[in-house]
Amino acid sequence: MSRIDDARAFIPVRIAVLTVSDTRTMQDDRSGDVLVQRLSDAGHTLAAREIVRDDRGTIAAQLTAWCADPEIDVILSTGGTGLTGRDVTVEAHRDVYEKEIDAFGTVFTHVSMQKIGTSAVQSRATGGVAQGTYLFALPGSPGACRDAWDEILGKQLDYRHRPCNFVEIMPRLDEHMKRK
Repeated sequence: MSRIDDARAFIPVRIAVLTVSDTRTMQDDRSGDVLVQRLSDAGHTLAAREIVRDDRGTIAAQLTAWCADPEIDVILSTGGTGLTGRDVTVEAHRDVYEKEIDAFGTVFTHVSMQKIGTSAVQSRATGGVAQGTYLFALPGSPGACRDAWDEILGKQLDYRHRPCNFVEIMPRLDEHMKRK
């Protein structure tokens, strides 16, 4: 069973938040605000925050730039994970991933089913790794961002979480790049 091991020290990670939207601004980006509040309340650092349009190349370019930034450990994007023609965030993430975290989408769907029932099938939330950075694409609703953080990411981004977590393997994410 998962638990917090109080014998381990909390390790804050540096998290960037990317909102994908043709209409949102910083003043009305409720989903981005939820993520910023949750990560800050947990003790992590907001490393960067941007809003980009629903354009696959633009999204992928921002993700790639942030993956190359040694001051960013995790990227959380919100928006563009649905089924419409403008929803290209998942494709942009997959353009950047070196490895996909397949179970993230599955677990997110399970969490969503408990909240919104079969409507959960309309989300294409995804997670992956690139250049030693974790990337997660979340739906654009504040509720979905809360669920993803509270039920999955808040735990996996806490070094004290047992039996395992994303933080403890973070130093090894890019070990393949260090080999000669």
